[in-house]
Amino acid sequence: MTDDQLSALIKDAIDAAGRAYAPYSNYHVGAALHTPAGVVYSGCNIENAAYPATICAERVALVKAVSEGVRKFDVIVVATPNGGSPCGLCRQMLYEFAPSLRVLMVDFNGAVHWDGPLSDLLLHGFGPDNLET
Repeated sequence: MTDDQLSALIKDAIDAAGRAYAPYSNYHVGAALHTPAGVVYSGCNIENAAYPATICAERVALVKAVSEGVRKFDVIVVATPNGGSPCGLCRQMLYEFAPSLRVLMVDFNGAVHWDGPLSDLLLHGFGPDNLET
C-alpha cells in the first residue's frame, strides 16, 4: 500500500466517524477496511438505548464487506478521538477472516497511534484453522 493510499484510507475512517450515531457515549468511531483488490468498506459505530444492541465501526465495515461476498482483507484503519483500540469482539470477528490484517489506530487529526498486525492485538487468536475438519 502506498503512502497516498494509506492517507486516503485514514481519511475514509475519519470521515466515517463523522457519521457515527453515539448519543450515549459521545465516542465516535470510524473504520475503513481495505481489500487486496483495492475496495474500501467503511463503517461507524451505531449505539442503541439497549446497550448490547450497539455495533462497533469495525464490525459494521466487516459485515458490509462480507454481506457483499468479500472475504479477504489486508488493512483496517480505526479512527477515534484519541487513537483508541478495537474492542475484543471486533478483534475476534476480524480474526475470522484476516489473522494477519494490518491495523492502524489513528486519532481525528490523522496521527497514527499504533500500526501493527491483528495477531499482536489478539494473541493466540482462535479462528477457523483451530477447528477440526
